[in-house]
Amino acid sequence: MQYNPGEIEKKWQKIWNESGEFEPKEDKTLNKKYILSMFPYPSGRIHMGHVRNYSIGDALARYYRQQGFNVLHPIGWDSFGMPAENAAIKNKLHPKKWTYENIDYMRKELASLGLSFSKTREFATSNPDYTRWEQEFLIKMFEKGLLYQKSQTVNWCETCHTVLANEQVVDGCCWRCDNPIIQKEMPGYYIAITKYAQELLDDMKELENGWPKKVLTMQKNWIGRSTGLEFSFELSDESKTKLNSKFEKFSVFTTRAETVYGVTYSALAPEHEIVNYMINNNLLDEKTKNKILQMQAVLPKDRAAKEKEGVYLGIDVIHPLTNEKIPVWVANFVLVEYGSGAVMAVPAHDDRDFEFATKYNLPIKHVIEPKNRELILPYTEQGIMVDSEEFTKLSSKEAKKKIIAKFEELGIGEEKVNYKLRDWGISRQRYWGAPIPFVKCEKCGIVPENIENLPITLPDDVEITGEGNPLENHPIWKYTKCPKCGGDAIRETDTMDTFVQSSWYQFRYVTDFHETSDVPFRAEDEKYWMSVDQYIGGIEHAILHLLYARFFTKALRDLGYVSVNEPFKNLLTQGMVLKDGSKMSKSKGNTVDPDELINKYGADTARLFTLFAAPPEKELEWNDKAVEGAFRFLNRLYINSKKVKKIDKKPIIDPIKLSKVEKSARKKVYEALGKSKEVYEKTFAFNTLIAACMEALNELNKIENQDIYTEGYWIITNILEPIVPHISNELADDLFGKNNFGKLEVDVDALKEDEINMAVTINGKKRAEISVPATSSKEEILEVAKQAIASQLEEKTIIKEIVVPNRLVNIVVKG
Repeated sequence: MQYNPGEIEKKWQKIWNESGEFEPKEDKTLNKKYILSMFPYPSGRIHMGHVRNYSIGDALARYYRQQGFNVLHPIGWDSFGMPAENAAIKNKLHPKKWTYENIDYMRKELASLGLSFSKTREFATSNPDYTRWEQEFLIKMFEKGLLYQKSQTVNWCETCHTVLANEQVVDGCCWRCDNPIIQKEMPGYYIAITKYAQELLDDMKELENGWPKKVLTMQKNWIGRSTGLEFSFELSDESKTKLNSKFEKFSVFTTRAETVYGVTYSALAPEHEIVNYMINNNLLDEKTKNKILQMQAVLPKDRAAKEKEGVYLGIDVIHPLTNEKIPVWVANFVLVEYGSGAVMAVPAHDDRDFEFATKYNLPIKHVIEPKNRELILPYTEQGIMVDSEEFTKLSSKEAKKKIIAKFEELGIGEEKVNYKLRDWGISRQRYWGAPIPFVKCEKCGIVPENIENLPITLPDDVEITGEGNPLENHPIWKYTKCPKCGGDAIRETDTMDTFVQSSWYQFRYVTDFHETSDVPFRAEDEKYWMSVDQYIGGIEHAILHLLYARFFTKALRDLGYVSVNEPFKNLLTQGMVLKDGSKMSKSKGNTVDPDELINKYGADTARLFTLFAAPPEKELEWNDKAVEGAFRFLNRLYINSKKVKKIDKKPIIDPIKLSKVEKSARKKVYEALGKSKEVYEKTFAFNTLIAACMEALNELNKIENQDIYTEGYWIITNILEPIVPHISNELADDLFGKNNFGKLEVDVDALKEDEINMAVTINGKKRAEISVPATSSKEEILEVAKQAIASQLEEKTIIKEIVVPNRLVNIVVKG
């Protein structure tokens, strides 16, 4: 009896493909489970990370089907994005052709794993019928004030005449031509996610029991709520004149109002509007200008790791309480995205400000001192106020409140809640993305397209060269009529950030969209299926994708499209697959090709290994021997099935007639069944469940009782079907007509022990181990225990006798 995974797996994949058994049912009286794994980018080939992610999700989907749930387990393709354009340039292919050919290939790869995805719900986000709805969403957001246009600072390559995403900037240079990039002001569209900042924080309470704490902490820190003082620094008269009276003041925000009397300079972000005005109007010498341009060329996310740098702008502001003149610098540690892009600098009480002031010999004035120890600068803790006018001698905590109150009383500042979270810029100056559905009319301004004209689709006749936006350069596509006045207008040539597509795809799956085109999803389907019961994906998506999806859900709720507050009830973040201690990558030469693995060992072996080698949330280290071990186990499972009796009902077994070894084998089988519920529904520790099944199979191989062996296979193939579906279906179909698939109950009698082993301790130290009948009384157990340690009790006085049921006996003695 030879185990041939290739033959078995092709057979069952054909059966599943033709049966439609993985499609969700329309019967909404059934209990539902929505199991969703993050959809892949169609890069051309699946990798071991995909195998792991989708094996986890598939195991859960198959388990819940066995338990009688109506299961929605869909897959799609996150198919817009920059890699398609890069491939187009490299291979001289159209991005659409490259994308959809990759989808076709990867679909076959995923099918070879036996994944139980719904076929009717599959889609690519680059499909026009998907674009149509998100274009409508943007229009509705625009009408509600959630979408707006403003100028943004972007990475611009003058050589390639194109905007670069952050990941395309390498050491301040264009990844393609290696020339330095500049920061350029360009208009772009923004979604006002900041309007939902507090709700995004508050609703984390709904997720505390279902999401990893680490993810919630990361989102909380990203949103970055802080309460502090916002006020303005007024420019000195000389500075106003220097700036041609273009600016009167600029605002700052601080969480440490108590240090305001220690301000010795103010610092602006390199991209601050005052800084750009001075550069553009030649108000700075060449050396200062070039220094600022160098700072602008470094991505904000990379500046934190660099040494503090800055230049004096030659302008000053007036301290709002002391009327002192304070110099204004540009500093690379100030981010334009946070607050107003300007800070009050208190070097005596801030590490960053201190480092900068020390480097440039700026004044350092301390206004807080510790109570009972020496002052060492920078001092960033609580203390007693000094040199702070009427607030001197107050505690810094008390002074903070009173200083804010003074600002409010004088009408020069106010207490304010601030967030690090910035509005979401969705404009991308590239071709392969969803067009933003607006037109620019000289008479009417920015006008949304009429809903009945959606979707606005991409023109196919473009050439992707990497220089400029093909939509901007297209001779026909961008010329249109204004939906409002009917006059000549220019279509928006920016396309959407691909995070827009992945922010609402979970809703699109709930309806068979082949049957309806008048709504993005049916309301009754959304109410039935949402929220997603289990979401599975990598920790690297903890902030942007998951935060955007949470926001989009709330926005669509307020626009009347959905009924839920949160998209994902439970979240599992699986670890990466490593080889030789590093993440698999082609550049490191440490990849494993899933196709080769499946061809050699079969899909069930690939699935078993990924779920057995490590708990899902941990990193998985590739191990060739462990893969071979997984294959050997399946081979043994298959070959030993010849000992099983072919039946259509579970054998009835009388436990009284069983030997000790037979009872032990049966107990192991039911222990594995009991563990399966805990693993599939709570812990996802598939490695422990697989180990329990291996142990049970080993115990079964010690016995000759065919009924027990048959009962064991009846249960084990049921337990393993979600993990290794091909071999489990093959065996269960051949042996039991698959009558064993479904909800199984644990036989509690099989878990009962005839005898129990107990440790015997004296004053807490183990001295012996005993075996007693499970029905023994406390007195009988004590008698056996004391006999076992009789020699050690001689000349001792027993003070206390303790029996912990099923575990131990402790004898407390003295003497």
